[in-house]
Amino acid sequence: MRSFSYARADSAKSAIEAHTAAFDVPLAPAHSTSEFLAGGTTLIDLMKLDVMRPETIVDINGLERTPAGRIDFGPKGLRLGALVRMTTAAEHPHIRQNYPVIAQSLVLAASPQIRNMASLGGNVLQRTRCTYFRDVSYAACNKRDPGSGCAALGGFNRSHAVLGTSDHCIASYPGDFAQALIALDAQVEIAGPRGSRSLSFSKLHRSPADAPHIETALAPGELIMAFEIPSASWARRSLYLKIRDRESYEFALASAAVAIDLDGKIARETRIALGGVAAVPWRAYEAEKRLNGHELDDATLNEAAEIAFAQANAHEHNGFKVKLGKLTMIRALRRAAVMEL
Repeated sequence: MRSFSYARADSAKSAIEAHTAAFDVPLAPAHSTSEFLAGGTTLIDLMKLDVMRPETIVDINGLERTPAGRIDFGPKGLRLGALVRMTTAAEHPHIRQNYPVIAQSLVLAASPQIRNMASLGGNVLQRTRCTYFRDVSYAACNKRDPGSGCAALGGFNRSHAVLGTSDHCIASYPGDFAQALIALDAQVEIAGPRGSRSLSFSKLHRSPADAPHIETALAPGELIMAFEIPSASWARRSLYLKIRDRESYEFALASAAVAIDLDGKIARETRIALGGVAAVPWRAYEAEKRLNGHELDDATLNEAAEIAFAQANAHEHNGFKVKLGKLTMIRALRRAAVMEL
């Protein structure tokens, strides 16, 4: 690990000031010489691997004593502070009862030790587990070194994405919690050098296109403060299904976060987010449209799954993810439809 300067902050204002003071000219997020530190479960790993090389670390754990460290409920829904730890949110009785997809997505992530450390804000910003990104001995990685190529295209790509990829990057987004947020139409509260703003969570992550190194819509110096999840009729009938090579401490090969509002057997509203198969947290909007207003029978579910993966682009080793993703989505919707509320 390379040497770095360390600063602590106990407010969003001081954190942003310390972060932006680390560079004279604003840079693209991928090239920032300063990084925020919360749980550190991704950042420290990547610093040890020499993938990330920040010159300044701004410790924001002091923000736990502010609203960024709280869970709040109100008539408009749920507010999750970005400094709330994964375990705290996963075990909260109100979340488990009224937003089960959130609790499940957190419980099925990582290990208990990591969940105790990791913050919700850091979790949604975790970076890909693509071997070619994490191993600097591979020169070709557009996400790590823009313009260098993508070694995964001609390499071993079993874990890589089939949705939302480009000719420049096929790395998959590794998280679980993000799928729950995008399925529930969450909003992100952001603080930055130019003030505060709110952003739909569906717009937070950027598809790789021709600039895989720019992973989010966050501007230099911006900091996620909280997630707001609206109170909605579909939130209680929700769940997260994760398929992986082993039952614990493993990333998804395919996953689905689903939420349904049923009128008898008819789906009034359906929310579907797919993980493990996409370059970013993936909302299956067209598949939802096919299900809304219909009974969730086998024919309808199969048709929706075909729609969800109609634009899939598989490579040599990950073609199985197309079928696995469809089956995962169908199974999740079937389970949600018969949930006892």
